Amino acid sequence: MSTDYQQAREALGIRLRELRLTATDGRLTGPQLAQRLGWPHSKVYKLEGGRQTARPEDLNAWAAAVGRPDVAEELLTRLRGFESHIRSWRRQLASGHRPVQDAWNVAVDEARTIHVWEEAVVPGMLQTADYARHMFLRYADLHGTKADTEEAVRSRMRRQDWLYQSGHRFHALVWEAALHVLLCPPRVLAGQLDRLAGLVGMDTVELGIVPLGGPVRIPPANGFWVLDERLVIAEDWHSESWLDDGETVATYLKVWRTLRQAAVVGAEAQAVISRVHRVLSAR
Repeated sequence: MSTDYQQAREALGIRLRELRLTATDGRLTGPQLAQRLGWPHSKVYKLEGGRQTARPEDLNAWAAAVGRPDVAEELLTRLRGFESHIRSWRRQLASGHRPVQDAWNVAVDEARTIHVWEEAVVPGMLQTADYARHMFLRYADLHGTKADTEEAVRSRMRRQDWLYQSGHRFHALVWEAALHVLLCPPRVLAGQLDRLAGLVGMDTVELGIVPLGGPVRIPPANGFWVLDERLVIAEDWHSESWLDDGETVATYLKVWRTLRQAAVVGAEAQAVISRVHRVLSAR
């Protein structure tokens, strides 16, 4: 069981204990609460100690037994949160970047429609091999992980086969800032810009660029992917979250659609890419 998962389970247990000790009709001992619930008292202590995963019905019953049915939704939200997979980079990258890319390949292969927002880098499925190589090298330096760069690049490149399969749709939004970021040599970035320009008009890909200086209705914050409106994968500096509860997925799709309103596509997107290319060439 992951450290992240266990820590979240223990945090839920602390909250359950707090509710038992502050029950509306007076402090309850573990056996007293267990009697109300018709449970063995060991179950109460296992849940409070983070040694057993609660079921939704357990949490509803607990909230009612302590006289706090109003907190049931809070408890269920906590449960949904840690049942989604929070994958720390420290743990994931212990064996290098290749296994992470392989896991992504499995998830992507199961999808038919993907919505992506990236504010700082070109989306992985649109990257050239040279660009991807420099991304992996940068992150390996940051996290001090195994340098399996070439294996990771090959795995990421295989994922791009998805784009050429009938019935698939890849809706990518990229902030223009990502097209300027020199995390790689200028020649590599130039090749990446050429790759993006060539994708405009591809029948399985919609590429939108949110121009710098353009009006946006929400801050262009961290990148995320939505697979088939059933799974969100969002990255942060310390972890990658795989989120599958309906409300969360709906929120991310709303964010994506809001950002889409600020994007240019087609010939206008190509014009932005060409402008960035000219700025790069003039350096």
